[in-house]
Formats: sequence, C-alpha cells, structure tokens
Amino acid sequence: MTNPAPLSLWGGPATPDCFLTTFVRHVDAHPRRTAVVDADLSCTYGELAAWAQAVCADLAAAGVATGDRVAVTLPRGAGAVAALLGVMLRGATYVPLDPEYPVDRLQFMIDDCGPRAVIATEHTRVRYDGPVLRIGEPPAATEPPEIPAVTCDPALPVYVIYTSGSTGWPKGVALTHRCVDAMVDWQAAHSPRPDLRTAQFAPLNFDVSFQEILGTLCGGGTLTIMPEALRREPARLLRWLADQAVERLFVPFVALQMLAVTARPDTLAQLRLVEVNTAGEQVVCSEDIRSLFAGLPGCRLVNHYGQSESAMVTSHVLDPDPSSWPHLPPIGVPLPGCELLIDPEDPETPHIGELLVAGAPLSDGYLGRPELTAERYVTIAPSPAGHTRAFRTGDLVELTPDGARFLSRVDNQIKIRGIRVDLLEVDAQLLSDPDIAAAATAMVPTKSGHASLRAAVVLREGRGGPIEAATLERLRKVLPEVSVPISVTELSELPRTPSGKIDRAAVVTLIADDLSSRRRRRGDGRP
Repeated sequence: MTNPAPLSLWGGPATPDCFLTTFVRHVDAHPRRTAVVDADLSCTYGELAAWAQAVCADLAAAGVATGDRVAVTLPRGAGAVAALLGVMLRGATYVPLDPEYPVDRLQFMIDDCGPRAVIATEHTRVRYDGPVLRIGEPPAATEPPEIPAVTCDPALPVYVIYTSGSTGWPKGVALTHRCVDAMVDWQAAHSPRPDLRTAQFAPLNFDVSFQEILGTLCGGGTLTIMPEALRREPARLLRWLADQAVERLFVPFVALQMLAVTARPDTLAQLRLVEVNTAGEQVVCSEDIRSLFAGLPGCRLVNHYGQSESAMVTSHVLDPDPSSWPHLPPIGVPLPGCELLIDPEDPETPHIGELLVAGAPLSDGYLGRPELTAERYVTIAPSPAGHTRAFRTGDLVELTPDGARFLSRVDNQIKIRGIRVDLLEVDAQLLSDPDIAAAATAMVPTKSGHASLRAAVVLREGRGGPIEAATLERLRKVLPEVSVPISVTELSELPRTPSGKIDRAAVVTLIADDLSSRRRRRGDGRP
C-alpha cells in the first residue's frame, strides 16, 4: 500500500507504565492479598513474587541473559504463572508451548525459536540439548520479597507466540513491551474495577492468556485457574464460576454461546460476573446470549478484536439492554496508542476495505521469516497519526467515525454467482431457531472442484428428529436465495481449534463426510 486512504481512527496517545513495575507495586502494597488460585494451592502476591524471583535466579544461573528466549512447556496453573513472571523479571523472552500439542509440533517450535533454556516438567516429550529447568515448589516466604527495580525497554520482546501458518507449520510472532504494556494498562483501566477476580480460561500459548494473567495481576486482582476438564462442559463450568466467585471472564464466542444455552435462572442467580469479554471470532448476539445477560443485569459484554501479530486492537462495550443488541456487534474503537487505517476495495467506498493496524499494538514481525514480515508489515506514507508502518490484517472491515465493523476475511471472501454472502448472517439466522444451540456455515467443495454453501448445527438437548427441511424452509423466508445453504448437517458438537474458536476447516470435513454418507445410502451421485 503506497497511497493509504486518509480515513483512519486514532485511539490517542498511550503512556503506560511497564507492567512489571505495576506488578511490583501491588506486591509492595498488598503482599498478603491472594494473587493466584489453582486446584492445588493459593498464592499471595508476596508468595508469587518470591516464586518468580526463584525462577529468575535459576535462569540467571543457567546463563539466560536479557533478550534471550526461554521456552516454557507447563500445564496451566500457579507454577506456570510464576514461570511467566520469572522469565519476564529476568528480561528474557517467554515462549509458551502447550504440552498437549503433538510432539513433532512442539519440537518444531523448540528448534525454530532457539531458546537459551527450557522450563518443563519431568515428563516433557521434547528434545533439547541446553539447560532444562523445573519449576519447583513455591518457596516458603515469611516476609514479602524485595524485588530490584525493573528496567523495561519498550523495544524488548516480552513473548514469542506461535500462530498457524499456511505451510502447515506455525510461525512465531514477537511482541514487545511497547505493545504488551499498553494492552495491560488499558485492560486494568477499562474493566469496571482493576482488581477483579478473573478466570484463567485461555490456553497459555494463546495471546488472550496474557490479558487474563497480566491484566489481573497488574490490577491487583485474583487469578483463578480453570480446571482443564471444564473447557467443554458448560454446566460444570457455570457451577465453577459461581463457586469461585469469578467476576471477569474471557471466552471465545462458541464457548459463550454454549454457556448461554446451558444457563438456568437459578444458576445465573449465583454468578458474580460483572464483565464477560469475547474475542477471536465475530460474536453473534443470539437469543440465548441476550437471555444470559438479561439474567445478569450487573454484567456487561465486551467485544474485543486483535491478532497474534498486533494483540489487542479494538473494543466495543455493548449497551446495558440486551434486547437492543444487533445480531453482529461492531468490533469497536481503537485502544490508546492504536491507529486503524483502511485500504479500500473500491475508491468510491473508501470506508470499506482491508484493515491496517498501526501504532503500539504492532509486533516486531515473524521470527526468522523476513519475506513474510515484509509482506504483512508494510511501509506506508505518514498516516494522520504520523505512523509509517502498519500490519495488514487480512480482514475486510467498514470504518465509521463511531468505530469499526468486521465484514469478512479478504483472502476468503464468499461470493456466489458474483454476490457476496455473509456467512455470519446465515449463522445468526440459524441460531434464531429455538431448536439450534450452535451453528456454522461454510463453503464445501465437491469432487468436481465446485463449492456450495452448507451449514452444520448442534441441536439443543432433548430436541430430536431431522430438522433440515424445516430449517431450510425458514431460512428461505428471511435470507436471499443465494444465502440459503443447500444442506444442513446435524453434529453432536462443533469442532474447535485449541484456542476454543470454531474450527471451520474441520466443519467442512464433517459436512463433506455427511454428504458422502448420504450419497452412499442413496446409491447415486447427487449432493
């Protein structure tokens, strides 16, 4: 992009403190306040800081210096939080690796990031010739630790996170203090209170985990680690949220929808939630979600938008009255330090086009991938806010003075007979059916190479019998003919990615399998 459109939204300047300085401030002020709770133990701010210092000392003894990378492959828990803080106190770069990943994928990431040391359990499956450290037990601390002053270079990488790659292997993205400090400072200031009791739901190798962990500990709140077994059991998760008196929750849309389907008035009465944040995919304000928040009158829903490459970019707080919510809420306004720019599809509609992000949220680029970095992180003419570097998100958005609205992916726009079809609009109409708990629409290729619009749904518990004919008939009454799926496949659950988003590639595979099964039963080649 050599001539960017002048249309932009600027979140204003960002002057955050270093998140480590803020954390130490809470340690000094409230050393006996509970910082983190998991299934096995509870740590105060003083105890957690002492534990992190012990990790920092072990890293120093292993030769880890400022700017070195440290790979951490630990299950979610208080020990993983101590490891994160210990790496950061050392000035090293934290590289989280999910121990549940296939061993070949873990080995690729270890080899790709070239860590100076690895923190792992005794049962780690990865091969590494350098120092392998154990997290150990929390040290017995009778007095709050004295933590030396922390110097935070805005350009120093805080973490490297791996995101999916077109080659089939993930690519690492390095996020600096400039980005992370701004996000943490905003999160602590943006929530109803900075010291909320927050569930740690996200896998550690997804960027939302940094919002959960650092946004909580730098606000003086308590982080409560969700047991892994509850991730796909919404009824048990709701009970756990009530038992733990959780006030803030971060969840992807599909998990929020299943919580809404499962919630009952007596359950809602026990919840202490004041804020639910959703991100990672477009939220659809289904009747279930409206009913959920109608039963939580003191709780707000916040739609977040960002990428691994640019962390938190925009936010939109929905109105207090759920009945007024649109089906597809906007992604909102930029955070402080962030500028949104549009590369228009058509000069006659300069407010619609690919979204470019500039300013504080930008990462340094892809680890060891200079050509891809140059392709996605582009040099631009000075923007209205004075930026000359931006990240191409690949997302088609509409930009207005009031904020941004997500439309689709630029590289995967759905057009049928030359007409753009909004898959999310189809999803929203499917979810308006009282028999349907979850839905996903996708273009499914055939053996001949053509693709057709298909849908997959999950029925509510106790709702049986084929619904395809009735569902398609209803959709024909509310959607243009081109937007009506050819078929509806019933699934027991929607497949999800490791981060909890709908795995649309897996949905396509399951629909294709269903269509093949139908053809075999009929004994013909019709779809």
